[in-house]
Amino acid sequence: MSELKIDKVSPRSGNYVALNTVGSKNIIINGDMSQSQRSTSVSSITGSGYNTVDRFRTNMSTAGTWTQSQSTDVPTGQGFATSFKMDCTTANGSLSAGSFLIIDQRVEGQNLQYLKKGTSSAESTTMSFWVKSAKTGTYIVALQDMDNTRYIAKSYTISSANTWEKKTLTYAGDTSGAFGNDNDGSLKVQFWLVAGSTYTSGTLATSWESTTNANSAVGQVNLADNTSNDWYITGVQLEAGTTASDFEFLPYDVNLARCQRYYQLIAQGASSPINTGFAYSSSQVSAYITLITSMRATPTLDMVSGTDYYRFTANATNTNFNVLSLDIGNTRAVTVFKGSLSGLTGGQAGFINAINASSYIALASEL
Repeated sequence: MSELKIDKVSPRSGNYVALNTVGSKNIIINGDMSQSQRSTSVSSITGSGYNTVDRFRTNMSTAGTWTQSQSTDVPTGQGFATSFKMDCTTANGSLSAGSFLIIDQRVEGQNLQYLKKGTSSAESTTMSFWVKSAKTGTYIVALQDMDNTRYIAKSYTISSANTWEKKTLTYAGDTSGAFGNDNDGSLKVQFWLVAGSTYTSGTLATSWESTTNANSAVGQVNLADNTSNDWYITGVQLEAGTTASDFEFLPYDVNLARCQRYYQLIAQGASSPINTGFAYSSSQVSAYITLITSMRATPTLDMVSGTDYYRFTANATNTNFNVLSLDIGNTRAVTVFKGSLSGLTGGQAGFINAINASSYIALASEL
């Protein structure tokens, strides 16, 4: 959200100086689905984890098999270039009681303090998004308070198959249970796609209440019941207030930096540089990596290993190896290393690269 701000008086003219400042009204990060650092398509998904589009996590149990992708199928004339797609490749028409498939985003508590949750002045929030599916019917979008085990859910209806539709849902403010003012996950925004009877046998929690499984997704269709089923979403925005405003388009680099707080792709593919390094001894190489932006917490290393996937080059001599390990780090920098090598010259500087088409190295501090 851009606004013109009167910042100060010019010391020369006495006139006001206007500064263009940029803020963000959207609680959701990467709601336009433009950032996809891990991959643009992953198939054979049967479990939980981050797969493609940044900040959107798959949560699943016994709900079929899926291909997830960053798609270029978008609503016409709305300014979006990409969407998030789920495509059912193996159906499950007979759900177990505990079956579920949810796409969620988790939000830090320190980013939510202005909602004043847990006070008499708690703010309502409004969710808006564009959605499309081959399967019509009722779907559920829920807000879960992870700090206080509280929950509220709203339903929307896909009326026309294979047609982009805009949906708007408003959630009352919650006067019970404040969000923690820290970098831990406090709010989980959940898009339900599949729900077994464990989550549908009660009454939908349309007002804030203590989390009860049976009240979580009452009425939710089973998107997993046919391999012709798919689900697309883009333009996801959650904002304070009782009305939806136009989607907040952020510059590409700003959106990427917000995602890199949680995941940073450092190198990917053949001939991809990781960083300069040095031979710590005759059998170990090390490299110091300054992070692109400060991360939410000290990250973990996310990388693929394989024969001769990585290389240390010093004095025109190549030493190949299969994987790196994380040594020490904080939210701004990490050190990686590889031991059990031979023939190195201690103290010699060089370069560490990814050398296989399938190689990648990344750092993660997801919620």
